[in-house]
Amino acid sequence: METFVVRVWVPDRPGALGQVASRIGAVRGDVVGIDILERGAGRAIDELVVELPDASLVSLLLAEIDQVDGVDVEDVRPAPPHLADPRLDALETAALLVGAASYQDLLAALVAHARRDFGAEWAVIIDLDDKALLASHGAPPPPAWLVAFVAGSRSSAAVSSGECGPDDVAWAELGDTRLALLLGRQGRPFRSRERHQLAALCRIAQYVMKNLGVDRAVPVRL
Repeated sequence: METFVVRVWVPDRPGALGQVASRIGAVRGDVVGIDILERGAGRAIDELVVELPDASLVSLLLAEIDQVDGVDVEDVRPAPPHLADPRLDALETAALLVGAASYQDLLAALVAHARRDFGAEWAVIIDLDDKALLASHGAPPPPAWLVAFVAGSRSSAAVSSGECGPDDVAWAELGDTRLALLLGRQGRPFRSRERHQLAALCRIAQYVMKNLGVDRAVPVRL
């Protein structure tokens, strides 16, 4: 079996997702996982984990889904070798953060696991005052760009609250520590559920910082 993750926009009405599942079944596909990323304005954005007997059926799968009225496919990608459970990953990351033995371990775990959990291309923690990277994973933009991005985003209450934001970058502040965690990825927009999950991780990290006796940013050698 070949496994794919299919991100779809579905009308938020009874039976719509069932119609999509029926179309998937028509090409001998099996829906083995569903993750609801966003709801609003009469539509829902769902990620479906679909098993197909052969990868050559992907184009036929998309054609079948396209037949459901009001449904659009945003993205299709092969599932990673070890398909993760987003909710279990979030709990495991929270447990790792709470168990961090030092400030340095906390920041390193936060960027590494946030990048993994969200499928991001890069993840960073930046000191907004000193414009310095305290931890990073991947190849992020320059610190000055990241600080300017956060400053600009604060002008929008909807962006600051995690309700929306640019497609390719998600961010959240670690409470009043003057630190921010930013993630970036191309081709697969961040959605509201992901942004709220990111903010929750930052709240956990701030709690751990206080337990470690750290009230705000402390220089860390990368």
